Amino acid sequence: MVTEEVAREALLSFVNSKCCYGSEAASDLIIQELKQQTVCRYRLETFSESRISEWKFEPFTNHLVDGPQRGASPRLWDIKVQVPPMFQEDTKKFQVPHSALVKECHKCHGHGRYKCSGCHGASMVRCSSCSGAKRKAKQPRRCQMCSGSGRRRCSTCSGRGNKTCVTCRGEKKLLHFIQLIIMWKNSLFEFVSEHQLNCPGELLAKAKGENLFKDENVVVYPIVDFPLREISLASKRGIAEHSSMLASRARILQQRQTIELIPLTEVHYWYQGKTYVYYIYGTDHKVYVVDYPERYCCGCTII
Repeated sequence: MVTEEVAREALLSFVNSKCCYGSEAASDLIIQELKQQTVCRYRLETFSESRISEWKFEPFTNHLVDGPQRGASPRLWDIKVQVPPMFQEDTKKFQVPHSALVKECHKCHGHGRYKCSGCHGASMVRCSSCSGAKRKAKQPRRCQMCSGSGRRRCSTCSGRGNKTCVTCRGEKKLLHFIQLIIMWKNSLFEFVSEHQLNCPGELLAKAKGENLFKDENVVVYPIVDFPLREISLASKRGIAEHSSMLASRARILQQRQTIELIPLTEVHYWYQGKTYVYYIYGTDHKVYVVDYPERYCCGCTII
């Protein structure tokens, strides 16, 4: 239970953390009423694994090729990998065994280089200073930038007329292979029970609470006969949503559902002839201020 002393200390701590809030009101206020309520937060976490494949290529550097000649490629779900700790998201990429093959680079057609797009292979380009006129307009002397030739060395290819192929990096060949992408994802479903106070629901969804119930298994089942029927219904709805969402594209590895109690107090107080209100929520006594009387600027958020 939140007492008047705890309520005042929570507000003072909140005010002291804000650069534009005065502490005089928090020190001198008169608490008129404490409305206390406990809300329940239901949370379902579903840790799943999904796998997709795609063709990739990289420059071939004459290394050993793991191709079809070494056997048939395994099916995606037959490839064994190390699973990360439960409920910790991660993504890993692997080359599918026996899927590699070598082909000529499609960008440079196996030459390792291609004609420069800046000079079209000529090594020289028109001088940008004199526009190829060899001298600038209304000046008798020849152009200093191109020494009067009207052309300059191409800066794109440094005068070589061609560039190293960026696709094969000059190797002329590419190694094509099937890449397996494995994604471990933690899906979250949350529900906060109804309450009669005007504290924003998004704050209660993030608040610290006291653990009342925890159930963890490969598959969990809906909670039944909980004193708050809306929590039982939320459990049923959350499990159904995750099952439907993941059934066609992922495998469920572990599920965890919890129920937490979150204390919530609405504090009505009087200061300099007016009545104000603020909220204390969570086991760590976070504060949400509706309208604080000593606020000097609008540069800080209220929450």
